[in-house]
Amino acid sequence: MSGTIQDLWFDQLTTRQLHDLLRLRCDVFVVEQNCPYAEVDGLDLVARHVWIDSDGDIVAALRVIPDDDHVKVGRVVTHPQHRSRGLARRLLLHVLDDTHMVEIEAQAHLADWYRGFGFELTGPEFDLDGIAHVPMKRVPTVG
Repeated sequence: MSGTIQDLWFDQLTTRQLHDLLRLRCDVFVVEQNCPYAEVDGLDLVARHVWIDSDGDIVAALRVIPDDDHVKVGRVVTHPQHRSRGLARRLLLHVLDDTHMVEIEAQAHLADWYRGFGFELTGPEFDLDGIAHVPMKRVPTVG
């Protein structure tokens, strides 16, 4: 699937883009995964929002939060009708660089997928809003 990668800081988002990002995340994380939690957590205000736009629709997204000497990647999401097409992979490759450590709190069943990008487990499995997660990090290969 083609589609254009968009990469904007919160203050650069249009109202429509913000709405569509939040809607996708709520549809998947809250409704599909039956996980009622506060999706709007305040971190969006300081994040880079990266997504794939296909004919005006956001079909996959993630956010990148700067934190001192590293970044945190989270809210990696793909619309159910667009899964298994490599969209999340494209987004992750877009945001990974070889100069910053990257941390994630991955859903436990996706740990092996993240290992394929060089992430390693950094602690035990934990429950986050009723879903098993694991802390992981990717250490830079340069610098």
